[in-house]
Amino acid sequence: MKNVTAITEVFGDGQKVSAVAVEYDKDIDNSKLTTSDYSVDSKTITKVYANTEAAKASKGVNGKYVIIELSTDISPDTRNGPGNGANGAGNGQNGNAAQGASQGANPPQGGGGPSLGSAASDSSESKPLTVNVTQNGDIATTDGQTYKADAGVMTNSKDINLVVEDFKQLVYTDPNYNNEKLMYNLYVPKNYDPSKKYPLVLFMHDAGVVSNNPTNTLTQGLGAVIWATPSEQAKNECFVLAPQYTSVIADDSSTTTELMDITVDLVKELEKQYSIDPNRLYNTGQSMGGMTSIAMDIKYPDMFAASLLVACQWDPTKVTPMAKDNLWIIVSEGDSKASPGMDAITEALKKQGATVSSKATWNAEASAAELSTDVSNMLAAGCNINYTVFKNGSHRYTWQYAYTIEGVRDWLFKQVKK
Repeated sequence: MKNVTAITEVFGDGQKVSAVAVEYDKDIDNSKLTTSDYSVDSKTITKVYANTEAAKASKGVNGKYVIIELSTDISPDTRNGPGNGANGAGNGQNGNAAQGASQGANPPQGGGGPSLGSAASDSSESKPLTVNVTQNGDIATTDGQTYKADAGVMTNSKDINLVVEDFKQLVYTDPNYNNEKLMYNLYVPKNYDPSKKYPLVLFMHDAGVVSNNPTNTLTQGLGAVIWATPSEQAKNECFVLAPQYTSVIADDSSTTTELMDITVDLVKELEKQYSIDPNRLYNTGQSMGGMTSIAMDIKYPDMFAASLLVACQWDPTKVTPMAKDNLWIIVSEGDSKASPGMDAITEALKKQGATVSSKATWNAEASAAELSTDVSNMLAAGCNINYTVFKNGSHRYTWQYAYTIEGVRDWLFKQVKK
C-alpha cells in the first residue's frame, strides 16, 4: 500500500468516512478482491473493488486503487436522542458555549434554551476525519504478482470531502451594522451562467453547531449540503448559502440578534453579485435556524418564496404576517417543544386565512417510494402550509431525516413568489 485516502460524505447525522481508497503501485485484479481482504477500525465494510481513481463507483475495474466502502447507517443510539426541545443535542463536535443545546420554544413565554448571544469558544480549525486500514488478505495484481497480507495499520494521509469541498468559505462585512462580520459558505452552480436566473437556498443551523469553525454548518447534517449534491443540482440548479454563526442568534423568548438581519443583508448583497432570481429565494433551518427562518418571514414578509421549517417554533401571537406564506413544517412526535409549538402556530395561521394540510404522521425511515406517496397525498390537499410529523423521534431526529425527503425538496423549488 502506497497511501490511504479517506472519502467523506455528509449524512443526516453528520459527516462520515463513507469509503477508503488504498493506492498501490500496480493495477489490482478486481475479480479477486473480497470484503475479508481488509479491515477498517470501528467500521463495517460493505464493498471492496478496484478502480482507476480514488473514487466510489457502481462497479469495479482493474486499477491502482482499491475502494473499500463502509456502512454509514445512522446509529440507533442517535436516532431518538438525546433530548427534546431546547435540550436536544447538536452534532457534539464543537465544544462551544451552545453545544448540547438546540433551540426550541414554548410559545408564547419560552425559556430554558441557550442564552441569546452565547458565543462559541471552540477552535476555528477543522479536525480531519481519520481512518485506519489493515490488509488482511493477499492482493493479486493484474500482472500476476501477489502483495502478501500485512498486519501493519495504515492511516489516511489524504481526504476527499465530497460536496463540502465545493463550497467557498467567505466573510461578509455589513455596513448597516457597524461593519459586523458574518462567516458564510457559498455554493455557486458549477456551470454558472450570468445570463440565467438561479434560485437560492439559505440554510441556517441549530444552536449545537454555533462555532468558530466556518464549515461546521456543512458537516453537521444534510441541511446545507443536500442542495449542492450532483443529483440535486441536476434537477434544481441553485445557489446554496450556509452562514456559520459564532453565537446563538435566536432564543426561546422568540427574540433574535442583529445577525438575523445581517443574514438578510447578505442575501441582498449576493443578489447584486450574482444572477439570482429574487422570486425564488428559499429559507430553511433546523431548530435555532428554523426559528430564525420564522423571524425572517415575519420581519421580511415579501422576501422568500417558501420556507422549510424543521424542528422549530415561535410565539404564535407574532406569526400573522406568515398566513399567506408557502411553508412546509416538519417536527417529531417526541419533540416536547417544537410539536406543540407548531400546533399553536398553525392554529393561529388558520385564523388568519391560511390553509393547512391535515397534520400527517409519517415514518421518517420508510422507503423512498413510501415517502413519495406521503408527499403526494399531502400536496393533493392544495394547501399553502404542509404539516408533517415524524412518528416517535425527538428533536434532533427531525433533521436527521427531514432533508432526505426528495419530494419535500422538489416542492420547495416549485414555489415562486407572486
